[in-house]
Amino acid sequence: MTTYVIQKGWFNSISVSVWVVLLGISAALYVLRVVNLPVALVLVLVSSLISSSIRVADQWERAVVLRMGKFADLKGPGPFLIIPILESVSTYIDQRVRVSAFKAEQTLTKDTVPVNVDAVVYWTVWDVEKAALEVQDYQTAIEHIAQTGLRDTIGKHELSTLLQERDRIAEDLQQVLDHNTNPWGITCQTVGIKDIAIPQDLAEAMSKEAQAERERRARVILGTAETEIAEKFAQASSQYRDNPVALHLRGMNMLFEGLKEKGSMVIVPSSALDTMNLGSIAGLSSLAKESRPEA
Repeated sequence: MTTYVIQKGWFNSISVSVWVVLLGISAALYVLRVVNLPVALVLVLVSSLISSSIRVADQWERAVVLRMGKFADLKGPGPFLIIPILESVSTYIDQRVRVSAFKAEQTLTKDTVPVNVDAVVYWTVWDVEKAALEVQDYQTAIEHIAQTGLRDTIGKHELSTLLQERDRIAEDLQQVLDHNTNPWGITCQTVGIKDIAIPQDLAEAMSKEAQAERERRARVILGTAETEIAEKFAQASSQYRDNPVALHLRGMNMLFEGLKEKGSMVIVPSSALDTMNLGSIAGLSSLAKESRPEA
């Protein structure tokens, strides 16, 4: 777990540099007999107090300053001064967008299916004063509220809804989290559901069900195609029944198409030959020779 409440001492590059310079000046004054030993010690103490009053906050941080235990001000970013002894820096709060992962294990859905859900929430501190004064450990509080809200959300929806409408469920959870964290000066910007794990036996059953549904749809499509083909054949037969010349030409065209390939053999019933007036096998051979291109 990453801690975003930062604790810093007074040691930083600026304060140390100032302390070294002031300490060097005090030592030089004592060596040159400008001041005596008690005064030199006082100068060292003053140098330490001055250097300890210099603090630095990074660009993304805000420092919470307390004066004798009471909230005084927010400082930063950059270097700032505090009153030694009277004031202290309680915490440095990071105001960047951060992400916290949370999960709900073995949580029952509305249709009593145990699921494991992994999710993340992106949040940021927009009011440092509220975050410092209203809640002790806002990071841990956000993670617990997110986990509780996720469990409540899972219990209100069926498994099919969880699997098909992740975005809507994540949006509802984000609104719940934002409603609870706004009084702390924190906003939850986005919630993302990373994974939804279901029991293995249930996953296998759902896979078989999906496969059966695909097979059913394939058979329905095939049956629909056969129905359409039968309808087209029925329409064609009505056309050929009233027009024997068209039937004769269609039969000859089909026979011609079959004899175009070299070395092909086509078996035609004798009744078809009689119908198309092709005569005997000699007539069929003659038709085959005529259909072949000359070498």
